[in-house]
Amino acid sequence: MKKVCWPYFDPEFENFTERIHGPSCRVCIDNESFEDCTIVKVDSVNKQGLLLQVVQALTEMNLFISKSYISSDAEWFMDVFHVTDEHGNKLTDQNVINRIQQVIAKRKDPRDSSQVKSGAGTGRENTGEHTAIELTGTDRPGLFSEISAVLKDLKCNVVEAHAWSHNERLACVAYISDQSTDSPIDDPRRLATIEEHLATVLGATINGSGTHDEQGVKTAGLPPPGGSINGITTTNVERRLHQLMFAGRDFDGPPANASLSALPSPAEGEEERNKKIIVTIESCNEKRYSVVTVECKDRPKLMFDTVCTLTDMQYVIFHASISPHGDSAFQEYYIRHINGCPLNTESEKQRVIKCLEAALERRVCEGVRLKLCANNRIGLLSDITRLLREYGLAVVRADVETQGEKAVDAFYVRDISGNEVDMKIVESMKREMEALALEVKNEPSSHRRSSPERPPFCFSFGDILKSQIERFSHHFIPIKWTKNAVRQPHILTLLY
Repeated sequence: MKKVCWPYFDPEFENFTERIHGPSCRVCIDNESFEDCTIVKVDSVNKQGLLLQVVQALTEMNLFISKSYISSDAEWFMDVFHVTDEHGNKLTDQNVINRIQQVIAKRKDPRDSSQVKSGAGTGRENTGEHTAIELTGTDRPGLFSEISAVLKDLKCNVVEAHAWSHNERLACVAYISDQSTDSPIDDPRRLATIEEHLATVLGATINGSGTHDEQGVKTAGLPPPGGSINGITTTNVERRLHQLMFAGRDFDGPPANASLSALPSPAEGEEERNKKIIVTIESCNEKRYSVVTVECKDRPKLMFDTVCTLTDMQYVIFHASISPHGDSAFQEYYIRHINGCPLNTESEKQRVIKCLEAALERRVCEGVRLKLCANNRIGLLSDITRLLREYGLAVVRADVETQGEKAVDAFYVRDISGNEVDMKIVESMKREMEALALEVKNEPSSHRRSSPERPPFCFSFGDILKSQIERFSHHFIPIKWTKNAVRQPHILTLLY
């Protein structure tokens, strides 16, 4: 038998780059440079989607990104984040600092995170201890209540659910289990029955032409609530909601032949006040970039929503800067399409502008925030949403979670007639639900501490490109920043 000769391959070759240039991902936490925030610096070998993974990792830990500088030209990724915790304080807990380093270093390769893709969920899959279901369709007052009632009638326990409504489109991701066994539902016939009943509820909205609008129900390969599968965590649910809304073309606005039962829009003045989202796109011919600038009210998860949208639209972010400007945020992104081309046509630019505006509007809800913390039981979600509907309140966003034996639910509601929610309704609900202790309080008005002396600040990467600064991540100017108090909706807290 002839011997087969193979070329020699040094097993240390894969580590050759790291041995020359150091580790492929370095995460540095700086708590000394600023008194009011912590600096997170990330230097890594660049890979497509890495920026989203890093931003997502910080978002999952409830960290507020107030400012960021990003550069990923050539094959190296450099990023600087100014972050605080959810209370607006710098990070002092060493366990949190260690976790940031571990999580970001672990996610240096986006392939390790098995991201949820736009086509995910086409088959019926169980996710750990629960079954995930996606729902998309045309929204109407009382729809979320009807969905909850159907799941209750079908003996399904809703362990977690997240729903967004925007421009008369609804997107919802729910995790359910069998009511009697608290186990995943994997019987194909029962899953088909659940899908059929939910599809009937979603298809009940008829447009002006007399036909049913596009809707869909399907089980999905999403992570279990509070856990992960191959690195996917529950934050990916928000990315999936963005994708479902995008697929439903909510960025086109409400349909011209909208159903008469659709939820009315806010008052004209209120809509104008909340519409302060300015997106522009210019060309940087010297470097063949398209420059996307976004200016809007500052808020948590703002950067995640923007980066998520651009990434899922197949654009690569090469440079970016995010900085506060009063109670607003200024974002600037130097992008190209994944094929290497900038945005060449006016129609493509307008499409990106509309999609970014829609993505930033989805999470912002005007009205009243109702928060429920109660002992969990079967049918609790159905009972609460039914009561809201009976009192003329429409759910425009919902976050339903189970924490041990407790149900922690948050609903953003508006009056079905389009008027401001009458807080006397709270007293009426309290009298009807005598078993619940009801407390009304204002939500904290700021995620950052107030400092009226801070001057406006705007940072542009155009100056960096012109001066060809190579390692700007280690040279930044200390600037005091703040976020002025903004009006927030009330919180209705229900406690068993």
